Amino acid sequence: MIIKQLEIGYMDNFSYIVGCETTRKAMVIDPASDAKFIVSEAEKDDLDIVMIVNTHGHGDHTAGNDSLKKLTGATIVIHELDQDRFPGADVFVKNEKTLQLGEITFDIIHTPGHTPGGMCLHAEGNLFTGDTLFVSDSGRTDLPGGHRPTLGQSIRRLMELPDDTIVWPGHNYGPTPSSTLGWEKRHNVNAKEYGYYVTD
Repeated sequence: MIIKQLEIGYMDNFSYIVGCETTRKAMVIDPASDAKFIVSEAEKDDLDIVMIVNTHGHGDHTAGNDSLKKLTGATIVIHELDQDRFPGADVFVKNEKTLQLGEITFDIIHTPGHTPGGMCLHAEGNLFTGDTLFVSDSGRTDLPGGHRPTLGQSIRRLMELPDDTIVWPGHNYGPTPSSTLGWEKRHNVNAKEYGYYVTD
């Protein structure tokens, strides 16, 4: 799996280009506004962007959808519970399922709490968490559709994955640009509140 983490925009957003090494097919997760930059970064690795996936419907994560689709023809995917935030998507995820990118199978994990349609993508030991889980923190719940207890339930579900799972967040808000679930269990400021704290 090829992963390119791109920091774009004034809100320290992370957009991701994720590619299949065999087929060179790629998806972009949460494209921020600079679609031309994203395409140029994909071209550096000979990657063909065929899919755009939004972890949720907030504008800073969907800002590049339309322009990136115009440049690449890629299919836009978002959860149906965030359809009102980006009704122009091509695919609305209804039930948890998988997405296929070349030879990579991504599991979709519905993680409401930040928004009703929040979702994470998991494949090959990598977890793209959007605004559900940050390095050392979690997404805010004071915006419309947010609900703190629900977010806690979603994060506890993520913590059932192996400790060495790499966390790729939606913003560069932590001490490092990525972490692991094991690290989050020990250091995330919300770990005790959300019930996944460990001490060993």
